[in-house]
Amino acid sequence: MPDTSALNSAAGALAAGRQVQSGRIRAISENLANADSVPTTPGGAPYARKIAVFAPVAADSPRDPVGRIARDTTGFRTRYDPTSPGADSTGYVRLPNVNVAVESADLQRVVRNYELSLSASASIKTLAQATINLIS
Repeated sequence: MPDTSALNSAAGALAAGRQVQSGRIRAISENLANADSVPTTPGGAPYARKIAVFAPVAADSPRDPVGRIARDTTGFRTRYDPTSPGADSTGYVRLPNVNVAVESADLQRVVRNYELSLSASASIKTLAQATINLIS
């Protein structure tokens, strides 16, 4: 029987990578959904951009990426709109610190990484099947 541990290890690493990319996709999707939200109370806090943060995974670890969602601490945008229910006493509304162009570019990159991982997993499956066919 051939040693398939390298293939299994590669498949595990790719699965962990897809799990990480899924977390990033979720965070980016929430950011895009809330990019134009405004506070509903005067001087209220706007939506703060979310960032998916994952710790590196060692090659010999059990491939479960540990992650968390952090809030972006960059300043909020402001807009003068004294008629908004979220306007402060000077008429300014604090808006989310989400840049739609940056989030869209990040989303494209993350989705592409996810797709590449799926493609690599399919190649591993094909390679494993070819190996089994050779020894049969």
